[in-house]
Amino acid sequence: MAWLKEQIELVKIAADAALAQAHTQEKLEQVRVAFLGRQGTIADLMVHLKSVSVEEKKECGPLLNELKNELTAAYSTQQVALEKAVERAALEQQKLFDVTAYVHEPVSGSRHIYTQLIEQLEDIFISMGYDIAAGPEVETEYHNFTALNVPTDHPARDMQDTFWMHVPQMLLRTQTSSVQVRSMEKQGAPLAIFAPGRVYRNEQVDASHDFMFMQAEGLVIDKHISLSHLLATARSFLQAIFEKKDLNIRVRPGYFPFVEPGLEIDASCPFCSSGCSICKKTGWIELMGSGLVHPHVLRTCGIDPNVYSGFAFGFGIERMAMIKYGITDIRQFHAGKIDFLKQF
Repeated sequence: MAWLKEQIELVKIAADAALAQAHTQEKLEQVRVAFLGRQGTIADLMVHLKSVSVEEKKECGPLLNELKNELTAAYSTQQVALEKAVERAALEQQKLFDVTAYVHEPVSGSRHIYTQLIEQLEDIFISMGYDIAAGPEVETEYHNFTALNVPTDHPARDMQDTFWMHVPQMLLRTQTSSVQVRSMEKQGAPLAIFAPGRVYRNEQVDASHDFMFMQAEGLVIDKHISLSHLLATARSFLQAIFEKKDLNIRVRPGYFPFVEPGLEIDASCPFCSSGCSICKKTGWIELMGSGLVHPHVLRTCGIDPNVYSGFAFGFGIERMAMIKYGITDIRQFHAGKIDFLKQF
């Protein structure tokens, strides 16, 4: 019995010393496991208690229980004290927080070059009295070809490699001209619309071609519309987008099934006066296809060509961006490279 009582006293002294040194939650937990755990020191003494006489149990049992209760209470008190100490330390740290300290520059996003250029284009044409129009990218054969004076057996269909859908007579639109057809069918005449959007052509991807690209089309229908209106509009728009008031245009004959006559519009190079790499030393840059709307297209869309006439034009937005910003590879628009996008 003397041995067991002595062990209880030694355990009490050791536990008090260990608790006094437990200045962190981790060390306090180690003390709890060592003395109060299932395989701890007090549990070992409980095992020894089973092997002593009844008289010894009556004397040592209460001492052992008292020791366990005292250690449990001391552990709880120390745990609360440590938690409060952690809270105080956190409060002190907040008081010492330096609001003038350096903060790294946060990563921020920006609008894609597509979005920026389209917004500029829309602002220009809205200022000229145009409405912004849109249409479906999955289009009918009728709106993409037939209504635009391109019947089934017309060789002009071979000019555009088309992505056909499994649904008969449905395709991914090859041109935003289909928006012109839908606008004329819905609004009639007069109208003035500008329609930017994605188009798709089954082409080999390289530095200057992509299977998906951005195109924009303009359409004006009214009485007494002539080529002079088209040329004045083209010059004003190109001067605005390139921010060059002395920019000039020239026209060449061009073929497009839905206009007659058809014109290719070139602009004087906005970057040189005597020839450079951008204009290939010619002083001119090819930018737009255009012309007066074909009477057959007007008639198909429910507009009387004897009363109304109109002009239409179209251009690739990527090509406009590549010229404006000196971009050499169309694939960069979709590559998602941060260094490229950060330039804009």
